[in-house]
Amino acid sequence: MVIAVASGKGGTGKTLVAVNLALALAGEGLEVRLIDCDVEEPNDHLFLQPEIRSSERVELTVPRIDPDKCDLCRICVDFCAYNALALAGDRIMVFDELCHACGGCSLLCPREAVREEPVPIGRVECGLVKAGKYGGADISFCHGILDIGEPKATPIVRRLKERIGEGAVNILDGGPGSGCPVMETVRGADYCLLVTEPTQFGLHDLRMALEMVRELDIPHGVVINKYILGGGGLDTWCAENGVPVLLRIAYKREYASLYSRGLNLVEEVPEWRERFLRMFRKIVPNKVEGGARA
Repeated sequence: MVIAVASGKGGTGKTLVAVNLALALAGEGLEVRLIDCDVEEPNDHLFLQPEIRSSERVELTVPRIDPDKCDLCRICVDFCAYNALALAGDRIMVFDELCHACGGCSLLCPREAVREEPVPIGRVECGLVKAGKYGGADISFCHGILDIGEPKATPIVRRLKERIGEGAVNILDGGPGSGCPVMETVRGADYCLLVTEPTQFGLHDLRMALEMVRELDIPHGVVINKYILGGGGLDTWCAENGVPVLLRIAYKREYASLYSRGLNLVEEVPEWRERFLRMFRKIVPNKVEGGARA
């Protein structure tokens, strides 16, 4: 089972939802893998303090042109859809930041003047989160870290998704927005939780996120964080657009204070463990036993 957590904008509470859902399910003894795919700014580890046990560099292969072999035929330049190659005077220039590492230029070069060179773009770290206050199971943890100044986040997201485990509940915490890294995170998920907040910005970006998951044909529901009475119109909007609201997290100073100190709702306010389990049962009926808890 793969559950992606996404939002149209940053700061809505994706981390809060992903981390607390993971803790609640692990507390029930389920095998849980939490994968933080927000590779530009991963922060799930701040709330879980995992023991990192492995670190792997992520590299892309980019072209390098041998000027002694290149006859400036432009086949590679004309092929590249991302404008990563350009003919400038008597040489081919390569723009690494635009290259998507498809390898087409080296395959098409008739003079074998293009070789591929690995270039690091970030890393993937994995480890383990020991069982929380309620016992249960440990949580397998992974996150990706994009190198500073590196624009290509999607390859790291793909590498992270290789850690998805069959038989486990895999929770993918995506980045904000609805760009390529987020689409890669959400693509292929069994369900997507869309986290939003009752503001005009929240509603605007929820619309974009909703369009994305509908285009990808992924079942979805909404979590409203910082909930105020009436939901700022979100309840009505979701009802009118046929989107189920699975959970509402009230706008409370107490919750903000816990979050600012790196503490988790399900561990500090026990009733929230039951609420996250109840939300999960709406997504996957019968996966978590104990209907009395709901």
